[in-house]
Amino acid sequence: MANDRMTVLVVEDEALIRLDIACALEDAGFEVLEAANVAKAVAVLTAHPEICAVFTDVDMPGSMDGLKLAAVVSMQWPNTKIIVTSGRRNVQPSDLPAASRFVGKPYHPATIINNLSQMLAA
Repeated sequence: MANDRMTVLVVEDEALIRLDIACALEDAGFEVLEAANVAKAVAVLTAHPEICAVFTDVDMPGSMDGLKLAAVVSMQWPNTKIIVTSGRRNVQPSDLPAASRFVGKPYHPATIINNLSQMLAA
C-alpha cells in the first residue's frame, strides 16, 4: 500500500476506541502497535524504533497524560509524528510540540488516516 506499512503507536485507555482506530489504520495499510497508558507507550516506543507516528488520547489514567507523552516523544524521538485527540479538553496549538496536530473527539477514522498520511509524506 501507499503507506509502506509504516508503524503507528495508538495510545488510548478506552479499549473499544483503541480497537476501532487500530483496525481502521491497519485497513489503511499501517502497522499498528497499541498501548493503554503512557507508561506502556514509552516502553513500546523504546522497544520499537520503527514507530514513525503516535496517535494519543489526552485523558488517561496514570501520572502522565497524552500532552506530556507528546512532549516526551518530541524530545526523545524527534522524527516521530504526533497526533493528539481529546473529547474533554480544548487543546491549543501552544499545548503541543511543534508540527504536532490535534483532532477532537468524536473523529472519523479517515480524518486520522488523512492526517497521518500527510504528516508522514512531508
